[in-house]
Amino acid sequence: MEAFVKDETTRFDGSPDKDRDDEKVSSVSAEFYDKTGRKARGIQWVIRERPVSLYLNGRELVTLLCAGHHLEELAVGFLHGEGFVQTLDDLVGVKVDQAAGKVEVTTSKDAPLANELWMKRTITSGCGKGSLFYYALDALLGKPVESSLRISPEQVWGRVEDLNKSSETYRRTHGVHNTALATPGEIVLFRDDIGRHNAVDMIVGYGFLNSVSLNDKLLITTGRLTSEILIKAAKVGIPALVSRNTATSLAIELAASLNITLIGYARAGKFTVYSGGERIAEMALGQGS
Repeated sequence: MEAFVKDETTRFDGSPDKDRDDEKVSSVSAEFYDKTGRKARGIQWVIRERPVSLYLNGRELVTLLCAGHHLEELAVGFLHGEGFVQTLDDLVGVKVDQAAGKVEVTTSKDAPLANELWMKRTITSGCGKGSLFYYALDALLGKPVESSLRISPEQVWGRVEDLNKSSETYRRTHGVHNTALATPGEIVLFRDDIGRHNAVDMIVGYGFLNSVSLNDKLLITTGRLTSEILIKAAKVGIPALVSRNTATSLAIELAASLNITLIGYARAGKFTVYSGGERIAEMALGQGS
């Protein structure tokens, strides 16, 4: 496979990428009402949504609803996270047809899972109706995530604040979930999409294509911490998840079993640790409650 070219403009530098943002949004005519009932007409920015079909070795696997950007990363991240592509050597090529809404991925060999899991998708709770193959969950639970990652409360709040500053698309439309891959000291990769699961797949895809270690980093998202996000992180060895939102009961149970640090409600100078508190350095008694 040809070398995947790193897009350095997508790394966090404190400023939005205007060109990419313009590819994600559309303007529509809308009517606006205030509390007195007065009406005005104007232009509203909205996030674009489109179906993108993913093909593996010529066979349609799944259709993802997404904003339609970073499709190479999205496709490869989805396939790698679900076990269809194990190593870079397995990957022969990725062909994106933007006009047709199609991504064709070719691998050196057929994955046994492709036949076994055909039409056995689980429709997830994520925005955009994400698809997830809950295969071999028992095997996954037998391999808890091991990592030396440690992060302080100040670093948690700092990285959440960095995430909040990263998305020009969100400020214009309020229609996307923001997700970032970070070290304790900085955000190293940012992605956004209508579904948080798509944004996570993009990050996983980027890491896979560029041989970026995920075991020493945390994943930060604006969406709910659900089982689908937890499983995606566990499959690629991400040891910590952070959100300004809440976690579900199943995500908390899985995080405890998989040795993943799960942090929710990270906002306004507070956060809640549901699991894996041993990775939080120098936390004062009662902090995060």
